Amino acid sequence: MSNYDYFCGMKTLYVTDMDGTLLGPDSKVSPTSAKIICDLTSQGALITVATARTPATVQPILAHTAMALPAIVMTGASLWDREKCSYSNPSHINNVTARCIEEKSATFGIALFQYTLSQDNVLDVYHQGKMSPKEQNFVKERSDLRYKRFHLDSLYNHHQPTLLYFAMGELQRIFSLAEELRATVDCSVSAYVDIFGADTGILEIFAPQVSKAAAVKSLANTINADRIVVFGDNLNDIPMMQVADVSVAVGNALDQVKAMATHVIEANITDSVARFIAHDVENAH
Repeated sequence: MSNYDYFCGMKTLYVTDMDGTLLGPDSKVSPTSAKIICDLTSQGALITVATARTPATVQPILAHTAMALPAIVMTGASLWDREKCSYSNPSHINNVTARCIEEKSATFGIALFQYTLSQDNVLDVYHQGKMSPKEQNFVKERSDLRYKRFHLDSLYNHHQPTLLYFAMGELQRIFSLAEELRATVDCSVSAYVDIFGADTGILEIFAPQVSKAAAVKSLANTINADRIVVFGDNLNDIPMMQVADVSVAVGNALDQVKAMATHVIEANITDSVARFIAHDVENAH
């Protein structure tokens, strides 16, 4: 049986998180992983990413890594067609909910980055107030990217559709706000520890029902996949692990993620995700 016949006969959807999972410590796909994934994609493998990142960073990071499927971006708030450079099926936060989120965050002393989608497929990002050094560095690393524009020390924008709110800050404060929002606001909330600093919490707020899990299931249904294999390392990967047939944690994953996984492989620095996919494809014959 050829690879083509296998992939046409039994469709497996492979979905990997990026930071801490597919990407190395340099936030890049290694040449080895890129080659393996490109080769598998050329044979018909259905591989994509599910990430908290926006297309502004997904596009350049995956420039040398061919994948036939759209990327699941912003933790499932939208799909991103890398070839057409366009969004599809974006989930927006309505203005009433948006204002409630902003008010709740202010009471916890947390300044939000508001991501709105413009008509020219660019994310306009608004932030009010003084930024911490980590926030400043976050902006600096992304300020010259295509598909994203920052509007700093600016009022939030309620004239364009809001896709998400993002915040980084002191761990306990971030998790406390997340708990408050889940209890009082009709939205989807993801809170987890920053892999680049264990003292920092990351908060992402989306429209109701948005998650990596929902996006993975929707994509699997769209392509009529018979089987779902996912890879992750952090708390926001657990929902998609729960809907997968095979869930894989990299060796550097949090203990809670490893406990949820059906497989634990080597750390992300060893090209473990790409090698697992290749091995899984080979064993299917």
